[in-house]
Amino acid sequence: MDKIESLLNSILTFRNARDWKQFHTPENLAKSISIEAAELLEHFQWDGDYDLNELSDELADVLIYAFLMAEAIGVDIERVMLNKLEKNKSRFPVEAVKGNSGKYTRVD
Repeated sequence: MDKIESLLNSILTFRNARDWKQFHTPENLAKSISIEAAELLEHFQWDGDYDLNELSDELADVLIYAFLMAEAIGVDIERVMLNKLEKNKSRFPVEAVKGNSGKYTRVD
């Protein structure tokens, strides 16, 4: 078992022990990802100072919900991430975007 599969199994074991799958519809999970991402962003609301432990907890929440979303919609996490990286290679060729944070449609 690889690390991603092991991590997903740990998340699912936690969820299933609490009988929470019934609440984990794609819609509810998408909302939860957004809410947790906002909580992550809240650490940067007024300045760049943040508590690493608190920030790590919020990041973990986002990732856990993302893993649950992938499971709920039946996609392989590793495959969809690698596919997206391949798409991004085409959208953001190194020679056009290196060192440039502008939107890809505005890259000269």
